[in-house]
Amino acid sequence: MSGESGDNQDLTAADVRRTAMNLLARREYARRELAARLASRGLPGDLIDPVMDELTRENLLSDERFADAFVSARAGRGQGPVRIRIELEQKGVDPGIVERALADAGVDWGDLAEQVRRKRFGPGRPGNFKERARQARFLQYRGFAAEHLGRVLGHED
Repeated sequence: MSGESGDNQDLTAADVRRTAMNLLARREYARRELAARLASRGLPGDLIDPVMDELTRENLLSDERFADAFVSARAGRGQGPVRIRIELEQKGVDPGIVERALADAGVDWGDLAEQVRRKRFGPGRPGNFKERARQARFLQYRGFAAEHLGRVLGHED
């Protein structure tokens, strides 16, 4: 099987790098996510890790930059920190990097939760327990923590 033309053994690190750069030209990727994408294209696994190391050294691949962009994009779509944290960790981003990105985002998560609630349910606070529970479930699904729910759905002082 090896030695056939068009076989994976004919691919070089330069081919892996070119493919990685083409992907990175479109958007940021987490390291593990990019490696999986390259592997899914049939590129040899023994060439992927060294190329990933090289791209990281050259600062062309950065989990920190990816996490910052991801947090900004998701917060812009009205998602909360709990959901963003889970998604980033599923993409293989180190939890320390995730926490820094969330902290450095400059987002007031309570204010964002209120904006999301108002957009979905209008300006009035929930009038009864059933409505409050419905809005709380919605905000939890969007990724907001209990502290944000209490602030947003609590009684006006």
